[in-house]
Amino acid sequence: MSDSNTTDFTNPSTFILMGIAGLEAAHIWISIPFCAMYAIAIVGNFTILFVVKMEQSLHVPMYYFLCMLAITDLLLSTSILPKTLSIFWFNSREIDFSACLTQMYFLHCFLLMESGILVAMAFDRYVAICHPLRHFAILTNPVVATIGLAVVLRSGMLVLPYVLLAKQWPYCRTNIIPHTHCEHMAVVKLACADTRISSYYGLFVIFCVIGLDVFFIAVSYTQILRAIFSLPTKDARLKTFGTCGSHLCAILAFYIPGLFSSLTYRFGQNVPLHFHILMANVYLLVPPMLNPIIYGVKTKQIRDKLLHLFTHKGT
Repeated sequence: MSDSNTTDFTNPSTFILMGIAGLEAAHIWISIPFCAMYAIAIVGNFTILFVVKMEQSLHVPMYYFLCMLAITDLLLSTSILPKTLSIFWFNSREIDFSACLTQMYFLHCFLLMESGILVAMAFDRYVAICHPLRHFAILTNPVVATIGLAVVLRSGMLVLPYVLLAKQWPYCRTNIIPHTHCEHMAVVKLACADTRISSYYGLFVIFCVIGLDVFFIAVSYTQILRAIFSLPTKDARLKTFGTCGSHLCAILAFYIPGLFSSLTYRFGQNVPLHFHILMANVYLLVPPMLNPIIYGVKTKQIRDKLLHLFTHKGT
């Protein structure tokens, strides 16, 4: 077995995912919070989708974007966790080469989609607060659908070079990936070739694409804050700002751990490998778990609808 993993070969038919390197003995225990986060994400996001579908008053742009976010969160967490749990529970470490590239593609595609949807939600909040009388005239259903389609196409096209470049490299050192899933740079680092173009492209996506998303969100909220501070009373300012609270929490939960994880993977040579792998998994599991909780607690319409459903069933 060791010879097949370390001797010279080109483009192995399978990769071996090691899980959390250095913490193999604790895999079973680590799987408990991972499984709990995944279960909460599944229940929470399906609840959001159900509530929005059932409540006619929620059929507005803000909640359409929230449904897009919920679907993306479900797909994002599902793209990694089943395989991760199979490693933890059944020691099922092998993954087919093409399946690994497929997982890489969808994982990074859903991450970019989530970023794009957060930008769309920021734009919705900007229009709702800065141009309230034109909100529904600007963000009509066809416009919302077009924005959603643009987010999907952008993500799919920008992530495609990840896979095309990774597929062309020769892998002649080892097929062991010290990770729980086929993360882009974790796979590329196994190649026995000059892979700087893959690294540079990954940095381009992080700093230019994700960076532009953060810039557009910042611009939107700059305009939103200007509009809020121009309101005449403190109560009006607090009430208006409260409509942005859920979105701001979702932004912080997504971008801060993501930036930390990406930078430590490329530049944190002194960061222990098991810590980075844990952070990479937490980054992919925490936002899908937190987003439905944040919106369920902070959004009055969703909270009231959930309370109505539970009290109605109770009676």
